[in-house]
Order: sequence, then structure tokens, then C-alpha cells
Amino acid sequence: MYYLEDIHIGERSEIGRHTFTADEIKAFATQYDPQSFHMDEAAAARSHFGALCASGWHTAAVCMRFLVDYRKKVVAELRAQGKPVATWGPSPGFRDLKWLKPVYVGDTITYATEALETRRSQSRPGWGLVFSRNTGTNQHGELVYSFIGAVFVESRRT
Repeated sequence: MYYLEDIHIGERSEIGRHTFTADEIKAFATQYDPQSFHMDEAAAARSHFGALCASGWHTAAVCMRFLVDYRKKVVAELRAQGKPVATWGPSPGFRDLKWLKPVYVGDTITYATEALETRRSQSRPGWGLVFSRNTGTNQHGELVYSFIGAVFVESRRT
């Protein structure tokens, strides 16, 4: 990945797109979030959602998968160009997690990440923090998911 000094504030990257199916919504919910509006169409129709919808944690898990895959792709591209690769991680946490709209069966969510801020770590010489807004937008252009994540990133300077 990129070093702290290589991060460009405001740079936004689309990291993946996923269409949610009834079967996968139910399978995820059965294992991790067994609420009726995620597992049963009739119960979901009677709920405030009005139809079967994905767990927010499901939308988050898909985002995480795309973030990891995106980072692997960038690392491979940098190595193919003979460029140095910085170490990333771990994450000290996230903030402002929001599930803004339900994700229904058939919705296609486009995930993106945007660098918001970088800062040098006071406690870890040679490291900094990158703060990014990570989002999911449905096929209607509506923001359905958002959070600001932080991750430690290696710096070229100590």
C-alpha cells in the first residue's frame, strides 16, 4: 500500500459493487443477525421495512471484503511497478457508522473509500493514521451506508 506521505486527501476510489439476493440475505441473517425482517419475507412485509432487507452488518461485511481486496490489488500493482509497499494496519477503530437506508433484495450497492485526513502518530514513531470515509450507494444514487475508519499506516519518516 501507499505510505502515509503518499495519501492524497479527497482521493476517492470505487472499491466494488454487490447485488444482494434473498438467499444470501437470509443466510447471513440466520448465522449473524437472526431478526425476522432479515429472514422471512412475510414477517418483513409486516415490519416497518415493508420487505426483506439485508442486515446492516451484512452491508458492512461486504464493504470490509471490498476494502481488503482493494488493498491487495493496490499492493500487487505497486509491486508490479517495482515500487515499495508500506505496511498498513491495525485499525484503532471507526466512528459515525450509519445505515441510512435499507438494502433490499435486488439492490446493487457500490462501495467507495475517500481519504479524509492523515496525521503522524505521537505514540508510534514511523507511523501515522489515515482516516477515510467508506460508503455504500444504491443503484438509485442513494447513500445507504457510511462510516469513518482509521488505520495505522507506515511513514517514510520516523
